Amino acid sequence: SPQEIVSGDSEEENSGVNLMDFSDEILLHILSYVPSTDLVLNVRRTCRKLATLCLDKSLTHTVLLQKDYKVNKDKVKQLMRDIGKEIYQLNMAGCYWLPSSTIDHVTRCKNLVKLNLSGCHVTSLRLSKMLSTLQHLRSLAIDVNPGFDASQLSSECKATLSRVSELKQTLFTPSYGVVPCCTSLEKLLLYFEILDRSREGFMLSGQLMVGESNVPHYQNLRVFYARLAPGYVNQEVVRLYLAVLSDRTPENLHAFLISAPGSFAETGATKNLLDSMARNARLDALQLPKAWINGSGLLQHLKFNNPFYFSFSRCTLSGGHLIQRVINGGKDLKSLTSLNLSGCVHCLAPESLFRKAEDDIDSSILESLVVSCCNLRHLNLSAAHHHSSESIGNHLCQLLSRLKHLLSLALPVCSITNVAATVEKPPTASNLVPQTFGRKVRIGIQTCPRNLADQANQKIESSVFWALMGSLRFLETLEIIGSSFSSAMPRNEPAIRNSLPPCVRAQSVGDSEVAAISQLTYLQSLTLAQLPNILTGSGLVSIGLQCQQLRTLSLANLGMMGKVGYMSALMDMLKHCKCLRDLRLEQPYFCAGAQFFQALSHCSALQRLCIVSRSGTLQSDAVMSFMANCLEVIMCHMFMGESLTACRNLQQSIVRSFQADRPALNVVIFPLLHEDLTEVIRDVPMRHLDEITLFKSRVAEEPPNLWW
Repeated sequence: SPQEIVSGDSEEENSGVNLMDFSDEILLHILSYVPSTDLVLNVRRTCRKLATLCLDKSLTHTVLLQKDYKVNKDKVKQLMRDIGKEIYQLNMAGCYWLPSSTIDHVTRCKNLVKLNLSGCHVTSLRLSKMLSTLQHLRSLAIDVNPGFDASQLSSECKATLSRVSELKQTLFTPSYGVVPCCTSLEKLLLYFEILDRSREGFMLSGQLMVGESNVPHYQNLRVFYARLAPGYVNQEVVRLYLAVLSDRTPENLHAFLISAPGSFAETGATKNLLDSMARNARLDALQLPKAWINGSGLLQHLKFNNPFYFSFSRCTLSGGHLIQRVINGGKDLKSLTSLNLSGCVHCLAPESLFRKAEDDIDSSILESLVVSCCNLRHLNLSAAHHHSSESIGNHLCQLLSRLKHLLSLALPVCSITNVAATVEKPPTASNLVPQTFGRKVRIGIQTCPRNLADQANQKIESSVFWALMGSLRFLETLEIIGSSFSSAMPRNEPAIRNSLPPCVRAQSVGDSEVAAISQLTYLQSLTLAQLPNILTGSGLVSIGLQCQQLRTLSLANLGMMGKVGYMSALMDMLKHCKCLRDLRLEQPYFCAGAQFFQALSHCSALQRLCIVSRSGTLQSDAVMSFMANCLEVIMCHMFMGESLTACRNLQQSIVRSFQADRPALNVVIFPLLHEDLTEVIRDVPMRHLDEITLFKSRVAEEPPNLWW
């Protein structure tokens, strides 16, 4: 604590070491890890030396409040009053708990250059008043909510917007937002979160925008990024944004990215846009809807400069086209640092016309990819069957081990198994039964289980996956996801009641493979989904012991579907996860009882918890005790099999007991299969919904450093 730093009775002084004796450079580095509000409002009041250091430009230049869940309106007010003029970059993204009046205090930051208010409550009038005073602003991120009216923006506000070169805009209603006012745009990021129906049940239409008089100004645009949530209205609205681009492609455009789920059909206007890009642009980053790439010769005509990001997620692009048209026949592509091939089922095969998704990959294609893109840091190969052949030395894991710079990796479960253990094995009767949630169904478990102790203690150092984990020592994010896995948690539709069985090749993947992950000393984020052969979960304990920097853990559908066989190991694991901040568990029949929450209470840094479990149960007293013990927890989402009354009572008890001391507290406890679940989901803050509540692969989801 700040008091201990200057206390004569501190451990440092007793041992002959006083923190205040360190150089200013070292102290500034230490203080850079302290939240800005604590620095200015607490630490600087402890002694004269810290009072000076806490106001150093290196600490006040950039203020990050985006995950300071303890900050409130009064703290922001005092912070802006004390150092407002010294702040050049302010990030308040996701501060959903702060009242909209908090934004009024940002006007004290006269020298602001970058401002992020995504996820904050800002009205048109408040935005106008604030921006009118920020004449140096060049980068802005805001939400556009129902009721936004651009006609309420003052001329001074529009003058500020005319100088903004970077804009990130999240749309919850059909609108151009402030885009028409930003006449100097170089980077435009658009997130479309418009629902097809209003809260009152009325159908929405993207054509509501037609009456707006101004149009976007894209002449200086270098980066265009659009991410669409499911829904046809989002597609209608983004087409209106693209219409201006189709008339004339900006000369300096070097990144064009559209992330759209499902089917997003190509139109005449979008075809004109792509043709224009092929003629005039040299791109460094590319992502397009699958319908715009599939069956077209577009990639053959696009020109690339020094590309750093490609995403061909869910496209039917074959490996032959990938090598020939994107990697230029295997030429040097060292500039590429991030590649997303998630759901690209034929990307490692020479052609896709007569190929089945489960056929073996062509290792020569993957080898060309690895050799050409040797500096890859982020690679996503999930949501596909990438089966290696029996050729010695050509297993997918062996080839990927050459990518020494990888920081994040996503793989399908069936790609990491040893070929000799799975190939030529006919499917058993249990493999052919659809995966249901009955208690007696034992999907993926052998008729005669192995000796559990032997399996838990074995380090199969000869396995290709063990070797891969050993070679990627600096990996920070790892996702191992079943190729047919789908989460029961909905986006804009009812909860999924049935899921597909795991791939036959994945049947042998279990505790030993999980134990191999414990070699990743610097691992910060781990996702494991649909690993059918998890028997005891012994590998989880190894991860808890060895991966001490683990901050995010997501486990889904491990082992038997009718029984949580790894519960004991999970509880042992949690006792060692001192840095864990986010935990997501998705498992049918999960029992969130006293023992589980007692183990979870050892995770003293935990901030967010999400449990999704069909027919799952929870113990209310245990939840309340856990919330009382874990003071950092600000998000508790549980979607289980309890009654609506029981869920509401527990939710109200948590809010009543802890909301006052935890301003950011967000609690949603609701029956998973209730018909109103989608209405409940729409009220969840976007930060939590996008980062933890909804399951998805996040490796190479966006270009690195897309926004600050």
